[in-house]
This record gives sequence, C-alpha cells and structure tokens, in this order.
Amino acid sequence: MTDTTTSEQAAPSGEGALAELHRWLEANWDPDLTVGAWWERLGLAGWSAPTLPANAFGRELSRNDGVRVAQAIAEFGALGAPAGLGLLLAAPTIATHGTQQQIDTYVRDIVTGQRAWCQLFSEPSAGSDLAGLQTRAVRDGEEWIVNGQKVWTSGGQHADLGMLLARTDPDVPKHQGITYFAIDVHQPGVDIRPLREMTGRSLFNEVFLTEARVPHDAVIGGVNQGWAVANTTLANERAGLGSGGGNGAGGIAQPGTVVGDLGRRAGDFVRAGGGRRSESSSLRAMRGGAGVLIDLARALGRVDDPLVRQGLARLYTWGELGRFNSLRLKAAKEAGSDVPGMPNIAKLSMSHIMRLSRDLGLQIAGPAGTLHGYDDEQRATLGSDGVHPLVNLVTEMALLAQAPPIYGGTDQIQRNILGERVLGLPKEPNNDRTTPFSALPKNA
Repeated sequence: MTDTTTSEQAAPSGEGALAELHRWLEANWDPDLTVGAWWERLGLAGWSAPTLPANAFGRELSRNDGVRVAQAIAEFGALGAPAGLGLLLAAPTIATHGTQQQIDTYVRDIVTGQRAWCQLFSEPSAGSDLAGLQTRAVRDGEEWIVNGQKVWTSGGQHADLGMLLARTDPDVPKHQGITYFAIDVHQPGVDIRPLREMTGRSLFNEVFLTEARVPHDAVIGGVNQGWAVANTTLANERAGLGSGGGNGAGGIAQPGTVVGDLGRRAGDFVRAGGGRRSESSSLRAMRGGAGVLIDLARALGRVDDPLVRQGLARLYTWGELGRFNSLRLKAAKEAGSDVPGMPNIAKLSMSHIMRLSRDLGLQIAGPAGTLHGYDDEQRATLGSDGVHPLVNLVTEMALLAQAPPIYGGTDQIQRNILGERVLGLPKEPNNDRTTPFSALPKNA
C-alpha cells in the first residue's frame, strides 16, 4: 500500500491528476476492506474531496476536475467518496472559515466518512428570509445553550453533527448577530422528527433544540460572524445542486455512525463491472435526466414520437448547457477571474431541468404515470402488474420536481441575488440592515 497521508505540495491537475489517481487506485483499492478503512485511505490521500485545499485533506483541483475524479473512481470499480452534506457543504465551509484545529478535527472525519452532517439553517418563519432566524444561543462559560426549531433538515435522522445557525446577539441588525456552530446532534436536547413527503420517502426532518449545548470551540468563523460563513455554505450548496455541479449525493454507502455502513465490506457497494451498486430511486431520479427518459421511451415504444424526441433533445441540451457553464467557470478560475452569479444560474437551471423531466417523463409514461408506489411493497406490486420499473422512477421524479425550486434558496431568491449583486439593480427599500433584530416585526 502506498502512503495515504495528505500533502501540502502542489498536486497535478486535469489529465495529470487522473493519471495519478488511476495509479493510486491500482495500488490501494481493496474490495475486502471495510467501508471505513477504505474511506480513510481515500480521504487522507486527498481523493475524497480533491477540490479542497491541501491543508484540508484536498488537492486544490477545480470543481470540474473534482467531478472527473469522482467519475474515474466509479469507472475503476472502487467505492466513491463518503459524500452527503458533510462533503458538499460543511467541509468547504470549515476549510474556508475554520481554524486549522477545526479542519483537522471536523474535515478529517468528513473526508474519511466517520461523521455525517446535516444543515440546521431554515426555520418555520425563516426560510427565504434566512437572516430572520430566531433560534437563540446564549453563552454559558465555555459552552453555548441553544433553543429553537429548525425545519427541512435533509438527512437529519442519519447525521452525527449539524451546521447550526443561531442568533447570538438580537440587539444588532439581523445579519450581524448570527453565529455558525458545529453541533453534536446526538444529545438529549436535540429532537429530530422525519417528515414524510409526497414521494413516500422522508428525506427532510424538523428538529427541536431544547437546552442543547455546543462547546465554544465549535464556533466556526467567530461569534456574530455567522452570516458570512453561511454564505459560503449556501454558495457551495447552489453550485453542488445546480446544473453541471456534479454529484452532490455521492455513493450508496452512507457516512457516519447512524446508518452502520462503516463496518461493512466496501466491495459490496460497487458492481463487478465498475460503478455504483443500485441506489434509491430518489437519487437516481435526481441523476437520471435525459438518459433515464430515453431508456423509458425505448422500452414503451415512444422513442420515435416526434414530440417525445423534441422533448428529449431539449432536456439533453439543458444538461449540456450546465456542463458547458461548468467548463466556462473552470476556465475563468484558471485565468484568475470569475463568472459572477454562476452558482445561482446553475441552481435555476437545475430547477428548470427538473420541471422538464417531470413533464416529459409523465408524457412518456402515459396513463401509468398516474400510479406510484409509496413504499417497497407498493413498488413491487406495480412491477408485478406489468408496469415498467422505470415508470415508478419517473413518477417519483415528477413528485420530487416541486422541491428543487424551493430548497437551497428558492428560484425567486436566486433571481433577486442575480439582479441585485450581479446586475446592480436597486434593492427593495427596507431598514433591516440598520435596525436591531429585536426591534424588527417578526413573521406570523
């Protein structure tokens, strides 16, 4: 086995990085390792999160090259990185704003899959207006005591830690009195309740915090500086969820201590011919795009229908636009510039792609598109009744399509950001940046 410790020396990028990765996989991949042992090798070698800085267990690759690394690992037939919200959101945020000690503690456990994360941002009265959050954190010596409620917490029931935004000073304007914490959700003061969605699954949760405690050294980026830290998280969220953003959901094996995958055999999570083992239809629906619908159109004899073909071409084109925008951003970054607003554009594009997929998928499915299996038994029943197995994936994608325009910042918020921060259009008049939060009217 080769050395798997991270290095702060400059690493090759592009084709050079892929060649190095292939050599490393040849020397290190062992399907008989446990998931935890394999992820430790992968993470400490910098291949779990290659877009992170070298001091944060990464290789400083571009986002596009990071996507290529993930694809290359899957094509090789090895288990991919322990993704989820830890890798997508927490790791890049802590790498940007955290101390080296926090990076060594939190990011190490993320890239090696030891801990899973959730995002404790939105509240019943603070969704699009996130800065209006009312969860409070009050300092008590070397700890903070937290009280409040969060909602739409993806994967909260499987998490070990949470990215928590809480108000620590109500007597300053609302954007200035927020602090970003890393909170242990395995404590008596944290009550996580899954929410059943119209797909039949429970991806989201509501979370009640009652006298929960966070050590002071778990403050990320400084007390009352949480809004700037949160914006880093949100930018990574929009880029990762957006069109051309790559794979934010990761492989089928789940990180953290709750699900119990760390002690299982790594090779059991990959197919013999390379690639991931079969995954849930929710994840497949998010990834599927034109490819899944082309397969369904062929299976149902609809692939020669001119309207279906036009819809498939449109969907494929939008997917390619996302990929080209990712390449455009990569080229700009390598030239020392940027493409302002690209994460917001990517997020809007993905919302549009999901709506196109919904409408076209139901068009292809025909009357069978009115049927949906809400649990494993119902899905098996539909299959035994002659309904093509891809139809249930299409109906799940159709039901799920209402979510992307809302989570990660609504489409309306993305357009506001583009208008105000990129195009320089005037903001709506308000005094929330000068009035203390305690003096502002609260949402009903």
